[in-house]
Amino acid sequence: MLAYLKAENAYLEEQLADQAELREALFQEIKSRIRETDLSLPSPWGPWLYYQRTTAGDEYPRHYRCPRPLDGSLTVDESAEQLLLDPNELAGGGFLSLGAFSVSQDHSKLAYSLDREGDEIYRLYVKDLASGEVTELPFDNCDGSMTWANDSQTLFYGELDDTHRPHKVYRHRLGDTDSSEVYHDPDGRFFVHCYRASSDRQLVILSHSKTTSEAWVLSADQPEGSWTCLAPRQEDHEYFPDHGLYEGQWRWLIRSNQAGINFALYHASEAEPGREHWQELVPHDDAVMLEDVSLNAEAITLTLRESGLPVIEVRPQGVQPYRLQLPDAAYSLHVQNSLEFTSTVIRLRYEALNRPAQIRQLTLADGTQEVLKETPVEGPFDADAYESRRIWATAQDGTQIPISLVGRRDSFGKPAPLYLYGYGAYGHSLDPWFSHARLSLLDRGFVFAIAHVRGGGDLGEAWYRAGKLEHKPNTFNDFIACAEQLLADGYTTSPRLAISGGSAGGLLIGAVLNLRPELFGAAIAEVPFVDVLNTMLNADLPLTVTEYDEWGDPNQPEVHERIKAYAPYENVRAQAYPPLLAVAGYNDSRVQYWEAAKWVAKLRATRTDDNLLLLKTEFGAGHGGMSGRYQALKDVALEYAFVLKVFGMA
Repeated sequence: MLAYLKAENAYLEEQLADQAELREALFQEIKSRIRETDLSLPSPWGPWLYYQRTTAGDEYPRHYRCPRPLDGSLTVDESAEQLLLDPNELAGGGFLSLGAFSVSQDHSKLAYSLDREGDEIYRLYVKDLASGEVTELPFDNCDGSMTWANDSQTLFYGELDDTHRPHKVYRHRLGDTDSSEVYHDPDGRFFVHCYRASSDRQLVILSHSKTTSEAWVLSADQPEGSWTCLAPRQEDHEYFPDHGLYEGQWRWLIRSNQAGINFALYHASEAEPGREHWQELVPHDDAVMLEDVSLNAEAITLTLRESGLPVIEVRPQGVQPYRLQLPDAAYSLHVQNSLEFTSTVIRLRYEALNRPAQIRQLTLADGTQEVLKETPVEGPFDADAYESRRIWATAQDGTQIPISLVGRRDSFGKPAPLYLYGYGAYGHSLDPWFSHARLSLLDRGFVFAIAHVRGGGDLGEAWYRAGKLEHKPNTFNDFIACAEQLLADGYTTSPRLAISGGSAGGLLIGAVLNLRPELFGAAIAEVPFVDVLNTMLNADLPLTVTEYDEWGDPNQPEVHERIKAYAPYENVRAQAYPPLLAVAGYNDSRVQYWEAAKWVAKLRATRTDDNLLLLKTEFGAGHGGMSGRYQALKDVALEYAFVLKVFGMA
C-alpha cells in the first residue's frame, strides 16, 4: 500500500514537473503578502499580558507573557517578557499540533498537549513557569483537552476510546502517578469534554451527540466533589450551559432547543439548576437562530444568525439591548472570549471576502467599536480594488441558495475563471473569510465563490436539517444549482469553473462530479469522505457510530440504499470526468487515506477521458493537512498551480 501511495505521489510530481517554477513562484508570492514577523494582540489576565509572536522562517508562533502595564495599556515590555512555549523547538522539523494551552489560575503552571503525528492523539505536559521544568503526564490515548480547577493543582483531561471518540474524563492531581475517572459515556454517539464556565466559578462536562446533550457541573473550587446533572438527557434535546451574572446574581445561562429548533436562552439559580427551574430569558424565534451566548460581568452577548449572516446582539446589565452595525454586506463575525470576566469590553473578530481580519474592541455599555488590530497584507494591496457580492440561486425545489463572491472589480462583467467552494454538512457555516493566498487567484482574474448549500448552518438549524439524513441530496442539488446560476449569469464558463471542498465537502465534490461532470472544468477534493457507504458500515472505524445522526445507519436496509444512491465511490461510472486533484493525509483519523486512494483508483479504471487525475498523500499529516504555516502555503501553491495548468493559465 505504501508503495502504491508513493507511486501516486511520484506520478503527481512527474505530471506537474513543468510547473515547479510556478509552484515556487506562487509560494513566494503568497508568503510575501504575510507579515512573517508579527505580534498578536496581547490579552490581559491578572498581572500579565499573554501574547504570541511569529518570526520569519519559523513554522509556528511562540507563546509569551510579560507584566501587565500599570497604565492599563497593551504595551509589551520585551525586556521583561517570558517565553512560555516554543513549538518550533518541540516540532523538530516534523508535524506538530498544539492542543490545549492552559495557564493555571495562579499563573504558575502551563498545561499543554501535543499531537506529533496528525492522528489527533495527544501527549499531556505541565510546565512549571518559574523553574521551566516540564513534566510529561503518563497517560495514553488522550484527546488533548486539559482543564484546570481553581486550586491550580488539579487537571481534568479526556480519553479516547478504540473508535477515537472522547468517552471519559479523568481528574489528575499534580504529583500523583495515576488519575481518577469522573465521567464515562458508553454511548458511541456521544462526545465528552470538560470546560471552565465563563465565570471561572464552575466546571462543566458536556456529553453531546449530533442531536442530544447532557451536562454535569461542579464548583471549580471543589475539584474532589460530586458532579451534578443539570438536565438528564432526553432524545433530541440539546442544551449548552454557561455560568455568569444575571441581574446581579450568579446564575446558570442555558441555550436550549426545548422550545424550538432555533434555540432559546434560559436562566436558573445555582441552588436550583435543574431543568424544571429554568426561566426563559430570550424566547425562541422561528426566523432567527440563537447560535451562541458569551458572558461576562457587564453583559450577555448573543450570536444570532439571520438571513444567512451572523448578527451580534448585546444585552448590557441594566441597559436596553442593541445590535452591532457593520460595514459589509457579507462577512464573518464572532466573539473572541479572550478577556477577563470582569472586563468592560469584549473583542470581536470581523472579516469579509475583501477585508482582512480585524480584532475589534466593543465597549459593552454603549456599543462603541474600535479596531485594535487588522491582519496586515504586505506589499501593494487596495481593498477597494476587490468587490464582494451576494447573489442567489434557485434549487430544484424552489429554495433560494445564497452565493458569496469576490473578485477584482475588472473581473466582473465578463466570463472569468471561477473557483467555487462548498461544504454542506454538520451545520457548519461557511461565513465569508479573507485569504492572503486567494489574492494570487484574484489578481490573475479569478472570481472566488462560496455556495452556502443546505446541510451547512448558514441559514440556521432548519437549513442544516434540510441537508442531512434523507435530505442529503439537497446538498448536491444546491451546489449544482449554484454552478448553473454562475454560468447563467455570465460569471464564468464550464471549462473555466473549478470546484473544491474538503472532508464532507470532498463528499460533495465527488457526488456532483458523478451527477454533472460536464459542468466543471477542474476539481479539488481534500481529505475527501468519498467512501461513505463502506465507512459507515464499519462500526470499528473512528467516529462511525457518532455519524449515524448525520448520515444514517446503513445497517438499516432503507438507509443503505439511500446512502448507496449518492456515495461518490459507489457511483463512479463510465463517463468523462474533469481534471481532478485529490489530497489525503496518511495519519488522518477522521477520513482515512484509503478513501481517496480507492476512489482515484476506481476513477482511473472506469472513466472514459484521459484528463489529469492526481492523488497526493501527505505522509506527515492528518485531517488538517500539514501543520506548519510555510508547509500549508506550499500545499495551497500546489492546488493553485494545478488549476492554472488545467485552465491553460500557467
